[in-house]
Amino acid sequence: MDFEPSDEPVALKILIAGGFGVGKTTLVGAISEIRPLRTEEVLSDRGIGIDDVEGVEGKTTTTVAMDFGRITIREGLVVYLFGTPGQERFWFMWDELSYGALGAVVLADTRRLTDCFPSIDYFEQRGTPFIVAVNCFDGADRYDVEEVRSALDLDPDVPVLMCDVRRRASAKTVLVTLVEHSLKVLTANQS
Repeated sequence: MDFEPSDEPVALKILIAGGFGVGKTTLVGAISEIRPLRTEEVLSDRGIGIDDVEGVEGKTTTTVAMDFGRITIREGLVVYLFGTPGQERFWFMWDELSYGALGAVVLADTRRLTDCFPSIDYFEQRGTPFIVAVNCFDGADRYDVEEVRSALDLDPDVPVLMCDVRRRASAKTVLVTLVEHSLKVLTANQS
């Protein structure tokens, strides 16, 4: 798929998904050229027993709808980023958010690796191209890509990479990897 300049602007939609506290809001904020739209609310007593904060005890806010950011690649080519809410009680929004998406980044945290299974299952069931990006938190155990791939039982063609979503360059590598993978999948499906 070649993006030639034209009178019609091209907009690509990318989802950023994963479990609660994995860094979705941080990734969107690190790479967006605009101040991101965030729908974060303070965690409250009402979430006790509902929100599992084990492993992310220092987390004080949660996304309740979505995060939104934008990247202009060049005139006429824009990428829109939509960060999904990570908690199960907000998953009903995923169908609307994923409509028309080129692909998705599933963020993973080795401290809570099983939290990314619902995202992986969601995109696999819908045939949406996705990659897994392991956000390397300070103090978290480190694993190599093949250990993560095996633990998540991923197909060999699903890219897995390590990242630090606080760093713009790392977030850019994640998004470029997703776009390249999505184009490869779309090209293969058209053959």
